[in-house]
Amino acid sequence: MTAIEEFELDPGVAALLKRNAAGLVPAIVQEEGTGEVLMMAWMDDHALAHTLATRRATYFSRSRNEYWVKGLTSGHTQHVESVRLDCDGDTILLSVRQTGAACHTGAHSCFDVTTLLEGSDND
Repeated sequence: MTAIEEFELDPGVAALLKRNAAGLVPAIVQEEGTGEVLMMAWMDDHALAHTLATRRATYFSRSRNEYWVKGLTSGHTQHVESVRLDCDGDTILLSVRQTGAACHTGAHSCFDVTTLLEGSDND
């Protein structure tokens, strides 16, 4: 696993989180100002604590089984402006200042590729 600085998640915050069986919570990332959804990633207590302490978006990669700080190798960084929990505590919402592409494909957003439905049905 990639080593990142150790920070403890506030016990009050930890108590609010509803994690999946792997101890992870989905994190939706949106661009500050526009509200555009950039990506979805996973966080555990350690990744969230690191994000809150450093304002550098930090996630847990399920496929690589390691932590990653967005932009550490690519330069496509996310400066975290705010972090909120949804009403159930089972989803984290990050508002970030994105530098470069958010998606690993090089696209600005991970949701720039495939549109399944768009527009309104005015029947």
